[in-house]
Amino acid sequence: MIKLVLTDLDDTLICNGLPSATDRALAGIHAMLDAGLRFGPVSGRIPSDLGWMFNEDVACYATAAPVNGQMIYVDGELRHAEPLDGDDLRRLMVTVSHVSGACLAVYDLTRPSDGSGGCLVSPDAAHAQECLKLFPNFHRFATTLDEPTYIKANVWCVGDREHLTEVRDMLRVQFPTMDFVFPSPTAPIIDISPAGWSKGTAVRYLARELGLSLDEVAVFGDSENDLSMIRAVPNSVAVANASPEVARAARWHIGPSAEDAVADALFQIAEAARSGSMPAFMRD
Repeated sequence: MIKLVLTDLDDTLICNGLPSATDRALAGIHAMLDAGLRFGPVSGRIPSDLGWMFNEDVACYATAAPVNGQMIYVDGELRHAEPLDGDDLRRLMVTVSHVSGACLAVYDLTRPSDGSGGCLVSPDAAHAQECLKLFPNFHRFATTLDEPTYIKANVWCVGDREHLTEVRDMLRVQFPTMDFVFPSPTAPIIDISPAGWSKGTAVRYLARELGLSLDEVAVFGDSENDLSMIRAVPNSVAVANASPEVARAARWHIGPSAEDAVADALFQIAEAARSGSMPAFMRD
């Protein structure tokens, strides 16, 4: 029986282009909660994004692992934060500034991760200003990183997926203290996490905190940054629009994000809980 659902947000629970989770998705979450089950988003998004993504319905994200699992909340209480080292990021900032069309970004966790919360950083002011034109959702830049640690950072890079893959692989070699993954099959972003810390780490942490075994957890995802949690539990689920790698790694498969497939799955999980069984889409 599934007792905890953890899901990615962008292009998994929430279809790209929608302003927030649909009414049906919110209803599916509450159906689970009313059945005594647990739910939480595990997303690359920062905590301040979760409010608007769930229409300020706090019950839907009181338990959550934002920033790719670097922050872990249980019932609204922050239980763990795994920061990035500022010195590592300063070295990374310099390296990325030499990659054409690329720039490091860091985020203020108290503000939305749009132009108000994100900041492009480069030791070269002219380079940073040029990147502001390439990535117009950012409204400010800095030439230094002044904090000893940071939670949320990523690399923005123009180019096709082959070029982004080359940049990602180069960073993996040069910066072994950090992990680099794509949060989306299409967005020009490479997410950064401390080496060895991932969504999968957060899933195991949450299961332990809630006293659940991993076979009582279901996870839903679509992109490379979801692979660690897809591989962490027996009941992993890929939406139909998932990357080929995620689709291959997942045990179960449902429809696309555009059809609110995760919402349908939540209702099935809530219904199955009443009889102590597995939901219909998880039956061989």
